[in-house]
Amino acid sequence: MDLYARALREGRVPRRDADGAPCLAEFGLLQPAVEDPDRLEPVAPAVALHRLLRASGERIASERRREELLADSFAELMQIDGRRTAATDNPAVHVLPRERINQAITEAMAQASRELLCIQPNVRYNTPHAQAARAVALERDQALLDRGGRIRALYQHTQRHSPAVVARYEELRGDVMARTLDEVTDRLLLIDGTVAFIPADKAGTLALEVRHPSLLHYLATTFDRLWRLATPMYPEAVQPPTLNGVSPRQRAIASLLVEGYTDASIADRLGMNVRTARVHIAKLAATLGSESRAQLGYLIGRSGILDQEPRALQESRAPRQP
Repeated sequence: MDLYARALREGRVPRRDADGAPCLAEFGLLQPAVEDPDRLEPVAPAVALHRLLRASGERIASERRREELLADSFAELMQIDGRRTAATDNPAVHVLPRERINQAITEAMAQASRELLCIQPNVRYNTPHAQAARAVALERDQALLDRGGRIRALYQHTQRHSPAVVARYEELRGDVMARTLDEVTDRLLLIDGTVAFIPADKAGTLALEVRHPSLLHYLATTFDRLWRLATPMYPEAVQPPTLNGVSPRQRAIASLLVEGYTDASIADRLGMNVRTARVHIAKLAATLGSESRAQLGYLIGRSGILDQEPRALQESRAPRQP
């Protein structure tokens, strides 16, 4: 409005002055001067107002026509027996399409005041869409923390040094804790114990919005049991120690090797690529003195590396005393 008023008083303004207010051109308030395209001249307010009101009236008329068409289209459908239709009185489990998932989570988070529990198998923000989703998630998480709520998050060990994960916790302010496991379940968001969101298909195009009390209790119990088994990452990180020259990552791989999993399956379950998994397997074989895959399984069993966990790690996972 200030720039438009200035243009009316002065007759013209430089085009660059309007870069921060593109709405002036969109609404037809400023237009390029015929003899000097680098300068903009104002359209008379009465003319501009008439155009805007006419456009508004056309939109209203269009919406009214659309209402009439919808009413006519549904008139016959409403006569059909609807006993087989989906429930409309707040169903306990609701399927969400991709375009509704983020909006539903944001609406639920806006009502939250106590706690967000989340499980994130993989965190990737290397696309514009993912980066935009990250910004939205940070805003709604911080709003929950500002209301006095808390956040507990579980990741895979492979995410402990992820720049995206580290940056997330550097930006959040409040009662936030994060832990990691070798393996976690698929994605879970559990908000205030009243609503949960979980994937509904492998492609990630559908999600389930769960409000059934029994299912919510089951999900919360599962999360708490995984939480007690997990290794602290934030705000105080505990580095899992090496046991007899075998790293925690190698112990996780060893446990899957003895169960007969392939390199690709191991990599998928532990959230790493196949090449990294094979490097760890080679290091494990060298540590145990194995010369073949079959011998490696035998040596893992005989070494006892899967029989116990370092005491320091056990103590770090112990529940806090009140």
